[in-house]
Amino acid sequence: MITIIAATDFSDVAENALEYAAAAARQGNAKLVLFNSFILPVHAANTLLPVSSIQSLMDDNKKKLENRAAQLAGKYGIQVDFDTNFSFVEDEMEAIIAKYDASVFVLGMAPKSLEQDLLGNTTTTAIKKMKFPVLAIPAGAEFKGIKKILFACDVLRGVPKTILARIKEAAISLNAEVEVFNVSNAIEELQADQRTLPADDAIGNGLDGVSYYYKNVKSNAVIKEIAKEIKAVDADLLIMIPNKYGFWASLVHRSKTRLMASGLEIPLFSIPI
Repeated sequence: MITIIAATDFSDVAENALEYAAAAARQGNAKLVLFNSFILPVHAANTLLPVSSIQSLMDDNKKKLENRAAQLAGKYGIQVDFDTNFSFVEDEMEAIIAKYDASVFVLGMAPKSLEQDLLGNTTTTAIKKMKFPVLAIPAGAEFKGIKKILFACDVLRGVPKTILARIKEAAISLNAEVEVFNVSNAIEELQADQRTLPADDAIGNGLDGVSYYYKNVKSNAVIKEIAKEIKAVDADLLIMIPNKYGFWASLVHRSKTRLMASGLEIPLFSIPI
């Protein structure tokens, strides 16, 4: 059985992500694990509380998470476990994924803001730094099934077989159609490389058995074109591969995946190489 980890700090954005994850788990016959990284409230952190008081706060938080797990299990008819640690969520993500051998980490995504674009948040940090798939759920997104997946990628760089296998698995389990969407300022080069021929390239082989098609757009405005395509095809899910950059390049480069995540109205599934 597939396991999904969904993190919550009990905010509206995070709780909406839990509902989405639970509905998706029901459709995919998956187990859901709720994760909360407990942090002392500001007023408590600024006072000298006895150990017993801190433990009481942690126990209350654990009970709240336990009740939420029971509520989701009853509502969606799925298996829901829970886990909590006294730490920052960013520090525990990889450990909790390994502990439950989970397939994806679900996080809520706050609405786009200037501060978020400049500094990022827990979700964009996970997309940028972590080595596991992250599903970012924007505020207000509701799971109503996934029929159209938009896979935005750089075809000329190639797509690893492991990532194609994940996309194929998701598409088959969801009975969804996939559009492989490439934005390039060198479509002639793309065509010369014969990558528009599905039967002859790695993507065509990797997605064999899935209903899919290609679309290539010549443009320098990658993010703008992806956003337009999401609306044009009424996509339910966007999949992207976050690229890794060196230290100096990272100072001036802002990840397209991260920027897309902070401005989306549909979930983003980020699969690292």
